[in-house]
Amino acid sequence: MTYGSSEALRTLAHQHLPFGVAERWVGLLSPAVRLEAATAADIAVGQIGGLPKLPVDVEWPSWAGHGPLSFIASLDCAMLPVGAVDIMLPAEGTLSFFYFDGQLDDGDALVLAEDRESWGGARVLYTPAEEKWGERDVPAGLKPYPKVPLTARLGMTTTEPWHPQVRDAFAPGAPLGNRYDHPVCSRDFLDALWQLDREVGHQIGGHAHSVQNPVEIEVAEAVMDRDVSWGDPALDREISNWVLLAQFDSDDAADMMWGDAGALYWLIRPQDLAERRFDRAMFTWQCG
Repeated sequence: MTYGSSEALRTLAHQHLPFGVAERWVGLLSPAVRLEAATAADIAVGQIGGLPKLPVDVEWPSWAGHGPLSFIASLDCAMLPVGAVDIMLPAEGTLSFFYFDGQLDDGDALVLAEDRESWGGARVLYTPAEEKWGERDVPAGLKPYPKVPLTARLGMTTTEPWHPQVRDAFAPGAPLGNRYDHPVCSRDFLDALWQLDREVGHQIGGHAHSVQNPVEIEVAEAVMDRDVSWGDPALDREISNWVLLAQFDSDDAADMMWGDAGALYWLIRPQDLAERRFDRAMFTWQCG
């Protein structure tokens, strides 16, 4: 929900919450990498927009029946502070993110977590460092987004006030999805968090900054083989199986607008991340 330094978040918590509650809430913070536009003095760790660098034997990702996906971003894992985040990123190699953004059909086909037939409309490719690769031109019909080099800033992230982690820590047994009757869900505290950082931003790891409901809930509901309702213990367990891999915000410099100032999210199970099974990452997007 909010990105900031551990000192700023701890100070804010103690300004608005009782001491014991504040310390318990601080214990839920999770480290993340905020990706920001790099200046000439910054070390670039990746890019949004531009052209991807892919191995010569790897086909450009495509959604069957719809066409090629647009290149969104790439990250050089060797340049990221991988040991400082809460997920097991590769120590080297490149992560590339692709999404069917509507250029080919004027936005007719939507990629939605709840629509299994659309899952081919978003992909994460991992290129090991030892593979030979080169910059690849976009397929016919697609226009690349303007390239924006990215640099990395370490910080801490807070979870959503209606996330199961908050419920379990402060209101065990309460129905999932409600604002719990607890100071951490008070309007005063949430407004203070919003004032500290209201930007979704580009991010690796940590707690996702969801535009609407927690993205972990959307993904968990999508992958389960049966209908579930909030409060179902099976849904709670599935939610806990997913972590944020990356989120990419709307970005004026890259000419990216996801719906109404929305964001793209890729989540993954920790075991799949450890095994480098990025083909199993799940995608969702949200907008205001």
